Amino acid sequence: MIQQAKEVLETNWRGGFTVPTDKLYPFQWNWDSGFVALGWARLDLSRAIAELRSLFSGQWGNGLLPHIIFHSESEETYFPNFDFWNSQINPTAPEFPKSSGITQPAVHGFILEELHQLHPDSQELNELISELIPKICLYHSFLYEHRDPYNEGLIFTYHPWESGRDNSPVWDSALDSIVIKPGDIPSYSRRDTSIANSDERPTQDQYDRYVYLLELGKRHAYQGQSLYEETPFAIQDCMMNAILYKSNQSLLRLAEKFDYPQEEILTWVSRTKQSFNKKLWHDKMGCWVSYDLKRDGQIEEREIGGIIPVATDLASQDQVNRISDYLIRLKKRGFSLCPSYDVDSPKFDSKRYWRGPIWPHMNALIAEGLEAQGESELAKLIDRDTLQIVDEYGFFEYFDCQQDAGIKSGYGGDQFSWTASSIIRILERSQ
Repeated sequence: MIQQAKEVLETNWRGGFTVPTDKLYPFQWNWDSGFVALGWARLDLSRAIAELRSLFSGQWGNGLLPHIIFHSESEETYFPNFDFWNSQINPTAPEFPKSSGITQPAVHGFILEELHQLHPDSQELNELISELIPKICLYHSFLYEHRDPYNEGLIFTYHPWESGRDNSPVWDSALDSIVIKPGDIPSYSRRDTSIANSDERPTQDQYDRYVYLLELGKRHAYQGQSLYEETPFAIQDCMMNAILYKSNQSLLRLAEKFDYPQEEILTWVSRTKQSFNKKLWHDKMGCWVSYDLKRDGQIEEREIGGIIPVATDLASQDQVNRISDYLIRLKKRGFSLCPSYDVDSPKFDSKRYWRGPIWPHMNALIAEGLEAQGESELAKLIDRDTLQIVDEYGFFEYFDCQQDAGIKSGYGGDQFSWTASSIIRILERSQ
């Protein structure tokens, strides 16, 4: 499997960065590259370094790290392409490479720390770390300046794509509040459903609302208080904030080793610690949830984002226990771990993107977190499920969690980079 994973990464390597998969996603994606760097670091450190350096070549002057970097302007198989985003509407966006105008989960701090743990004596990597610490801090500073209106240490997303969980039911109520009138969105043609099955992808109604929010972002140059005031979609996502906090913790340790100022990072960590559980833990459900700032309330949906905080020290032992009990109950009921959405909800869909399927990079992150929290047996169970499903169906983007349903294949893109990277990490950890 390690050899197969290596071949996937080699196939998707583009001489400086790795595409998620050959046809469906032909550019460089933000958090994909972070996870992919962890795989490359175990095969070829120079490629992991090039991956991150290439990603940060698209960082804006104001700190935003876009969710897509369009290194090629001739590729026309993807929508929305660079011209639709028109990122140059913001004067701090670089002329080249072109990019999108939104971001994704801020994994880069903890990714960088893991690379350092793997290769502590690499001069080339140490140079990259010294180069990237200030850039990651600038990125985090942008998030807190433009996405934390109440200085809580909790950022909001104004577009579902930023969360990485594009069509999760978590966003349904906020998206449903958007009434699209004639002229609100331009004419466009999707490309994803010509490559992947439409019943595995977001619906057309959802896509119209994604485009509506994209157009809203353009009107506000993708930043600022004015965007928060106008957007109908402003959600403090528990997963995005847990990942940002995890990266801040890693930045603190790296800053100490590389003699970088820590005061600002300490402020971010302190604010998040004060707010996170108070605002995002749902005691009755026994998991973390996201918070809708526009409707001033928790979003009571059980989904994978509400599990990810076990990978941080934000989780108490009682919270870890309750999450573990939930996963064990799912396993006893015959589900493969970890479904991306509540299997008991009428919104559950075991094959449609983030509404139920399993995602290997999420499983790897959850298993690592549980192992660090002392739940090693459960972590091994998640690892085994991930290895088994990839071994059986191949290196797809995501997979059905109902393995007794006559499933013949994985879903989404095949030969998927973060799946390959996740398998490499899981196998190394299990040895």
